[in-house]
Amino acid sequence: MNATDTILNISCYKFVPLPDAAALRELLHARATQASLKGTILLAEEGINFFLAGPADAVRGFVDALRADARFADLEPKESWSAAVPFRKMLVKVKREIIRMDHPTIRPAAGRAPSVDPATLRRWLDQGHDDQGREVVTLDTRNAFEVDQGTFDNAIDWRIDKFTEFPPALRAHKDELRDKTVVSFCTGGIRCEKAAILMHEEGLPHVYQLEGGILKYFELTDGAHYHGGCFVFDERAVLTSDLAADATTSVRDIASKAGQAAVKEKL
Repeated sequence: MNATDTILNISCYKFVPLPDAAALRELLHARATQASLKGTILLAEEGINFFLAGPADAVRGFVDALRADARFADLEPKESWSAAVPFRKMLVKVKREIIRMDHPTIRPAAGRAPSVDPATLRRWLDQGHDDQGREVVTLDTRNAFEVDQGTFDNAIDWRIDKFTEFPPALRAHKDELRDKTVVSFCTGGIRCEKAAILMHEEGLPHVYQLEGGILKYFELTDGAHYHGGCFVFDERAVLTSDLAADATTSVRDIASKAGQAAVKEKL
């Protein structure tokens, strides 16, 4: 963190039943606006997904207020810092899914897929196998334009353009994964969590999600076995392994390659 980086950026999600999502929208919008925060909060019956930025006290105060609701008591946002707020406005939206997969049987709130923490994944990649001696492969569940900004070495990349393409891609390739330990990963954890559950549902026995995604891997390790940066859905565009903005990239440049529809799909 540089001395000029006084803006706290957080990203967080939780799959938890929210039948009152519409009412929560009004409450959280008022609370975030009062705190002068900017970013996006997505709400759905399946849970919450948010990206916020502002002075540290305001951001952490907002999270503390959220945790007062028992459903959000265990929220653990991922943090990074910047010199300016990378969002232009404060949006709170109610959607059908907080990350669209169009696969209604996937209900993470009913039970999470097994996870592997960043330090363990780094160790597995160092040694080339898991603790049972099984080959480990990493599976990138993000959109192709995100993968192009950086990914794990030798990661499986099915070149999907949106997350709804993941289920058919999995069915086309799952036999290639059957005898391997598969670690699905994404930016912050939300897509790889749904992906890991689907893979278990499709009969793959040795599947994990990377806990906290790439951003947590950057935070808790030295970034080994990962090349490039990590695309984020704000004006910083790409973060390097030290969670600083990559000054050589911009959202506009990436959007021109990816298409505006793809860029608008959230983590």
